[in-house]
Amino acid sequence: MISGQDPADGERMRGSNSDRVRRDNLAAVLDLVHRTGPLSRAGITRATGLSRSTVAALIAELTGMGLVAESGPQGTARVGRPSPVVHPDPDCVAIAVNPELDAITLGVVGLGGEVRSRRRIEIARPGTARTVEVVAAELGSAELDGKRIAGIGVAVPGLVRDGDGVVRWAPHLGWREEPIAAELTRATGHPAFAGNDATLGALAEHLFGAGVGVPDLVYLNGGASGIGGGIIAGGSPLGGTGGYAGEFGRNRPAIRDPADRAVPDGTLEDEVNRARLLELLGLGSADQLALSGALADSADPRVRAELARQARVLGGAVGAAVNVLNPRLVVLGGFLADVLGADPARFADLVAEQCSAPAFEEVRIVPAALGADLLMIGAGQLALHHLLTDPAAIRTPAAEAE
Repeated sequence: MISGQDPADGERMRGSNSDRVRRDNLAAVLDLVHRTGPLSRAGITRATGLSRSTVAALIAELTGMGLVAESGPQGTARVGRPSPVVHPDPDCVAIAVNPELDAITLGVVGLGGEVRSRRRIEIARPGTARTVEVVAAELGSAELDGKRIAGIGVAVPGLVRDGDGVVRWAPHLGWREEPIAAELTRATGHPAFAGNDATLGALAEHLFGAGVGVPDLVYLNGGASGIGGGIIAGGSPLGGTGGYAGEFGRNRPAIRDPADRAVPDGTLEDEVNRARLLELLGLGSADQLALSGALADSADPRVRAELARQARVLGGAVGAAVNVLNPRLVVLGGFLADVLGADPARFADLVAEQCSAPAFEEVRIVPAALGADLLMIGAGQLALHHLLTDPAAIRTPAAEAE
């Protein structure tokens, strides 16, 4: 809801509250353009309930901050003067970082969730110092000349504490009690933030992907560092007490057929495992696009059998999540989307077998819509969050030039 809305005219400001109302309304307009893409001034006025003059003033202020820009009105059959179109300023970007077991992926992400570029740098088990070094070098690239960097977001395959971005434990990377966000801020001078990769993936799908408009969803991500999960409950990320909710990969699944067990006493991420698929394909390393392509092209019966085995194990875990959380949507990302895609109807049956009928009757199970850009968008959203919640708190381009 737009702050300051009055039943009579939607925007009455009162005395000392006027600055807070203005800041809230700036955030509401910027977030609207960020989530929905280019909108006419008239469309913003309708969506917010604010007057045309107030919307014009807010857009002028956001333009001065370098956060939005206006272009000529689009053709319309409506009577009257066409309204200018407001869109995110392309020069305002965030840096997205995803350290993994076998590589660091870097992205440049604009407002609106647009991934401008993505680059994978193969580094085995990168430490925090190496990660900071790679990010700092990226900031000197020609691609970022003239760009205004709003912040740096890091999607970490591990437990990240809310508030300060300290990585409590990322077992596959060997990180423990690592203040990666603070180290990046010190090294680059830009505000930096860190969060769990799957939680950020869930947020990205909720804002821009398969989960748009869905208030309750479960997201599971499969990557080189294992399996993580994120939960959107009532339209907001569910973090738990410290921000560690969603660690589905560390649970030990109930496996009905002993022949389906690959690792004695194995966790979900031991049993449903990307490395097993790479080995059967004869690939030492691959990004997600390459892995998905290789799986789709493979006629090897061993690959088909392994996908089916992993589907049986994953189906049980997803069924348990549906029973506990009762989501409307389950989204599978990374290589888990390939496990689903091998036989979607059979996978749905496997999940249903584990669920109570009422819990399963409204559930849809879908692959992530954002593909290889998903974690870049999630990390970018994390970096942009402070700007989106209070754009008036940041320095304008003019102030930065002084």
